[in-house]
Amino acid sequence: VQLVESGGGSVQAGGSLRLSCVVSGFTRDAYVVHWFRQAPGKEREGVSCITIVEGVEDYSSSVKGRFTSSRDIANSTVYLHMSSLKTEDTAGDYCAAINEYYACTCEDTGLPDWGQGTQVTVSS
Repeated sequence: VQLVESGGGSVQAGGSLRLSCVVSGFTRDAYVVHWFRQAPGKEREGVSCITIVEGVEDYSSSVKGRFTSSRDIANSTVYLHMSSLKTEDTAGDYCAAINEYYACTCEDTGLPDWGQGTQVTVSS
């Protein structure tokens, strides 16, 4: 199983970024992809999740209304569209996944497969 993130970068406050997570190696069609982030000195935070087949989504209160998920099933890719970025969104962002279906929440833990991470830096 491999998860590969991309799309991080540096942006000014109020700007937008789109993160991508390409998933490969799963044996079943149904899976769930989560996005987490961790800022220096802070605990890891669950940001969002999406079920790949049904498109069920959940978001943390800190990003709801600013971040949205989408998925490209044919290319096994999940996107996190981040808009109205704030300096407090600066963090390393990671996607994680599990090869089963469940009605995910962004507070879920215990994901078995993780990507290497991509850095998001928002300046004022």
